[in-house]
Amino acid sequence: MPETSVARLYDELADDYHLIYSDWDASIRRQGEVLDALIGRDGAAVLDCSCGIGTQAIGLALRGHSVTGTDLSRRAAARAVREAARRGLSLRTAAADMRRLPFPDARFDTVVCADNALPHLLTEHDVRAALAEMRRVLRPAGLLLISTRPYEDLLRDRPSSTPPQVHRAATGGERTVTFQLWRWHDDGEHYDMEHFQLLPEGGEWRVEVRRTTYWALGQRRLAGLAADAGFVDPGWRMPQETGFFQPLLVARAGE
Repeated sequence: MPETSVARLYDELADDYHLIYSDWDASIRRQGEVLDALIGRDGAAVLDCSCGIGTQAIGLALRGHSVTGTDLSRRAAARAVREAARRGLSLRTAAADMRRLPFPDARFDTVVCADNALPHLLTEHDVRAALAEMRRVLRPAGLLLISTRPYEDLLRDRPSSTPPQVHRAATGGERTVTFQLWRWHDDGEHYDMEHFQLLPEGGEWRVEVRRTTYWALGQRRLAGLAADAGFVDPGWRMPQETGFFQPLLVARAGE
């Protein structure tokens, strides 16, 4: 999918993205705790290269790390800054493509690319380019953390939808319902996603639909691409082990 289409999707979703969570603040704290434990040191210089509205970036800043965020969506990155400020945190962000990161070599201790962001890249060439950039901006032995959907399982079943997620507003108790419909391509690896949100409005429902395409990049293949990019000992940590909501690829930059 063209870069502009992905950016437009998340620009359109920026104001409502928190509604995909039943409790966004709880998710910020929980994800920050898990990623902080994997980082295993205080005050790391962290790049979140798909920061969105700040779920992981804010969670890590709350744990005392120095976090910089980038995202294709200017509106999402700007909201991340506002949400961090509301919580008394400083977060630097920029609109940038993970295949072309605007930082000097060896700038960060950790690079995070979470919430199935990498599979927006639809070719091996583009994934290799992104991994090479993540490797470039990491210091020697720096930590890479990538989360994706559990594609090894999904490639077996090729589901056509996701279960609905319900967000209930703290005041008034109004509910928002989010779910996805998937249409698999003939290659069996790529799928078009329609992201539905049912939003309460005047006693009725307003429906928002956003669309994008993903590559169901299997875990073994992604680990191999990370190794090719110069990462050492790439391995997957499962949700039942870490408490994170998706499988996490964990690797170190080579010396």
